[in-house]
Amino acid sequence: MTIEHTPAPARTDVRRPAAAHHTPTRPFYKRGMLITIGAVAWGIDSLVLGSDPSGSFEEALSSLTSGTFQLGLLGLLTVLFATNALGDGRLARFFIRFEAVLLFLAIGSTVVDGIGVSDLDKTGWVLLDMFWPLSMLGMFFIGIRIAVAGRWHGKARFWPLIAESWGPIVVPTFGIFGSSVAGVVSFVHLCVGYGVLGQIVARKEG
Repeated sequence: MTIEHTPAPARTDVRRPAAAHHTPTRPFYKRGMLITIGAVAWGIDSLVLGSDPSGSFEEALSSLTSGTFQLGLLGLLTVLFATNALGDGRLARFFIRFEAVLLFLAIGSTVVDGIGVSDLDKTGWVLLDMFWPLSMLGMFFIGIRIAVAGRWHGKARFWPLIAESWGPIVVPTFGIFGSSVAGVVSFVHLCVGYGVLGQIVARKEG
């Protein structure tokens, strides 16, 4: 007698369990690294060339490094927005959007300086150039708000204020001591401030 074993037909009415979706433990890693890279690159540029580059090559190099830094700041703003670092009210979100507009215009100033088409003897170009210090001043107020809001904890709560005090510290240094001294101060401040802040953001888990 022959016994045949016929395998049972595959069930088509049973769904396979969906693959588990793992939320990245460090969702802001790339943006944090961009902040650090941009800050250190611009800091080195400030140290070597000073805070007032001259000549087309120096201007282009400075625009490249400072532009990378500005892109890092835009990335920082997206992190602040996603984590409600300034608070969850409409005013807090509006201020982040407003700062993003200032930064976009500052980046525009950086680009036209880098390609050599700006002319600071003309009012329009001067006004565009003013968005650079205005955007940095806006970041300073954001740093204050992060500390006050207390949504970020530990070093993350107060380090943005340290980093974003670049404008109030470096700009007067340039006016008082000149480009060379301001370049050294800018380098130290960028590495200690935004360089470290980038690593804090990169390690932030949400």
